[in-house]
Amino acid sequence: MYYQAILQITHALKTVDALLDKAQRYADEKNFDVNVLMDGRLAPDMKPLVYQIQSACDYVKAGAAWLSGQKPPVHEDNEQTIDEVRARIRKTVEFAKSVTEEQYANASEQKVKMSWAPGKVIEGQVYLLQMTIPNVYFHICMAYAILRQNGVDVGKMDFLGQIDFVNA
Repeated sequence: MYYQAILQITHALKTVDALLDKAQRYADEKNFDVNVLMDGRLAPDMKPLVYQIQSACDYVKAGAAWLSGQKPPVHEDNEQTIDEVRARIRKTVEFAKSVTEEQYANASEQKVKMSWAPGKVIEGQVYLLQMTIPNVYFHICMAYAILRQNGVDVGKMDFLGQIDFVNA
């Protein structure tokens, strides 16, 4: 279950890279610097696009790491451009894909410490279902919505990404 769940959220994160491709094409067509989108937000008190992508990456890499008994790799949160954000997505996907199914054998027994809840831990299954998955999708949805609000032509199929159909 854990391996499949991490594969799914990694797939979802890769769709953000495809959304950024569309953002680049849109900026090229409209003749503006695509990097202005990195500061886009839906509301004044909301974090910008760059933060949404960084956070989605953080939850993917943390889920893959903590549930496989590892420590997550550190990313500096210093991305400012679309190319830097793409590099972060790719580093995150590469790390998550490097974790083998066998490494998740004890995932449900893992105890994950949350920095905002000192002295408390979350068990692996609860961490996956109540922290990792919802937060990955929340931040990806926010990235999608920010791009769409700024005129990038994205739709549901862009959010879903590649679907692996088989012949009937």
